[in-house]
Amino acid sequence: MAYMRKARNSICTGLAILLSACGVNSVVVEGSYPTPNIRPFPMTLGVYFDDELKNYTYIEYTEDGKEEYAVSAGQTHITLFESVLPAMFEQVVVLNDMTAASTARVDAVFSPHIEEFQLALPQKTRLDAYEVWVKYNMQLLRPNGDYIADWIVTSYGKTPSESLRSVESGINDATVGALRDLASNFSLSFGAVPEVREWLEAQ
Repeated sequence: MAYMRKARNSICTGLAILLSACGVNSVVVEGSYPTPNIRPFPMTLGVYFDDELKNYTYIEYTEDGKEEYAVSAGQTHITLFESVLPAMFEQVVVLNDMTAASTARVDAVFSPHIEEFQLALPQKTRLDAYEVWVKYNMQLLRPNGDYIADWIVTSYGKTPSESLRSVESGINDATVGALRDLASNFSLSFGAVPEVREWLEAQ
């Protein structure tokens, strides 16, 4: 599965670079994300963002199969987790690779992955809104790489279409809305994931 995700991301990223020279509209998603007001878990969390997440680019096609929009959303996800995770844990350490976890003195390693990204444009749906759905695979691992938990989280964002709004800004705002939904769901539900809860209770 990891190999397939890497292959898919490489293809999408390569397409985004190639098609930028062919008139494809590029959207680099940017936004700000609130820090949750919650009691942090008394532990040190390692965080690993793989290249697939860092470089994640979604390609939207026209109805006749031509590439239309390249939506780069990887870096804004990192911005989100950099806002949320330090509020959830006493200390957060960003890891350059998974092998660093064994020497970083972390209690666990969190690694998020984008499984699916869906975009609905008003010119195609005939609805007065831009919509974004994202499906994530969240992984929590022990420093030695063994799994603690592996679970799915979904998020949704919607923003109305307006006469003065560009398609690019509509896509950006809907994506940011989906990420804010993710921030809320993730911070509130993390401790309720059965495997995570068992691990927390054992600490």
